[in-house]
Amino acid sequence: MSLSIVYSRAKCGVDAPLVQVETHLSNGLPALNIVGLPETAVKESKDRVRSAIINSHFEFPNRRITINLAPADLPKEGGRFDLPIAVGILAASGQLPSEELANYEFLGELGLTGELRTIQGVLPAAIQSAAAGRQLILPADSGHEARLCDSAELLAANNLLQLSAHLHQREALQPVQASAVKTAHSDYPDLADVKGQKQAKRALEIAAAGQHNLLFCGPPGTGKTMLASRLPGILPALSAEELLEVATVYSISHQHHAEPLQRPFRNPHHTASAVALVGGGSNPRPGEISLAHNGVLFLDELPEFSRHVLEVLREPLESGEILISRAKQQLNFPARFQLICAMNPCPCGYYGDPQRACRCSPDQVRRYRDKISGPLLDRIDLRVNVNRINAQHLNQSQSEESSAKVAQRVLAARKQQLQRNQQTNARLDNKALQKYCRLSEADQQLLEYAANRFQLSPRAYHRILRVARTIADLEQSARIQSHHLTEALSYRTSESIE
Repeated sequence: MSLSIVYSRAKCGVDAPLVQVETHLSNGLPALNIVGLPETAVKESKDRVRSAIINSHFEFPNRRITINLAPADLPKEGGRFDLPIAVGILAASGQLPSEELANYEFLGELGLTGELRTIQGVLPAAIQSAAAGRQLILPADSGHEARLCDSAELLAANNLLQLSAHLHQREALQPVQASAVKTAHSDYPDLADVKGQKQAKRALEIAAAGQHNLLFCGPPGTGKTMLASRLPGILPALSAEELLEVATVYSISHQHHAEPLQRPFRNPHHTASAVALVGGGSNPRPGEISLAHNGVLFLDELPEFSRHVLEVLREPLESGEILISRAKQQLNFPARFQLICAMNPCPCGYYGDPQRACRCSPDQVRRYRDKISGPLLDRIDLRVNVNRINAQHLNQSQSEESSAKVAQRVLAARKQQLQRNQQTNARLDNKALQKYCRLSEADQQLLEYAANRFQLSPRAYHRILRVARTIADLEQSARIQSHHLTEALSYRTSESIE
């Protein structure tokens, strides 16, 4: 038979659309043509495939070879199509049996010796192949990543000869075993290391429990960064679904996530560009907000970021995703992250400090704070002043509450939220707010007075209710009480950060 069809997967954001590699051998001058919108790396596969086939002791057909990567309007990139192209040529020339090819999908880059090399974006392909009911044959070095999808049937091959022996039913390939999901926390910094700062710790606990955005403001050296870095240690462990989502994002990115079982904690420098933050490029890649998916994005020295860079966060904070549009394609990356920020109150850092005088003029302070727009600030639920603590308190041996104890309360509050509405309080929609965030008549009047007094937007109004609901959950209270609401208002109406 001079025609063969082999299944593979392209890389398109977090998706892996099916690609049919159609190979046809015909009479004419010997040539190998690849069509179907291949990029340069795919076009160059003809030379890698030819050498791999010959060095694996197969015969390369001395005929006119046409390879079509269907669908034709889907861009194809990378070396992932080397293996399916080689299998298609060998099957079309009768050197491999073609009867069972419909049950498999193939991915892998070929070396000139016929060995299989690892590729990026294996996990989305494993998920999609499992949904299609086919076995995925991939390089052995890529098995550790793909095995996170426990529903996929994975077979690992080291070279073309092993693959040929499997398809000829002489020696079966070894299946890749599913990875056991670990739930233990890694060695995060302990919250007990932070002396004092009870209000800031309380706000950090509330933010962790309800997945709320948080802003720390205070003079230099008061512990803002220390507090933020200890947030992952009090967050609940990733669920199996969240784990797969995180691992998928890192699978398609050009960096290795050493520990995909942790919640991501991303801390980009303030010189980062908008593209680095949200993703993009000529071949769009995930940005920091997508790499922080199901985790934490920490922006230290918030006003030092370019205002244009900060403004791109507004839509993802609401939608939980980012759409990258290019002339040839549109890619959708997940971006459901928790935003934690830290800033000084003024350029010199000592505005409002009782122990050191501020050297900034009122205009300098205003320009410094104006770098953070009102719409972005409106999306931050909790705003906390982190004040200087007495030096004598630093030397006291009084023990502080550990991250493990706080994590227990956070986990109990999270479980209550998920049982009630299958999502955290920060994600409650208006219908859920009316159902689960009812106030007494007196509390309702208090909230309306505060909204008018501080000119709060409807978004801020609803976010206060969400925070109050989280505070009630931390106390295992079925209803929002007056002290829950007043505490939520205190985090929202901090005038020193406005």
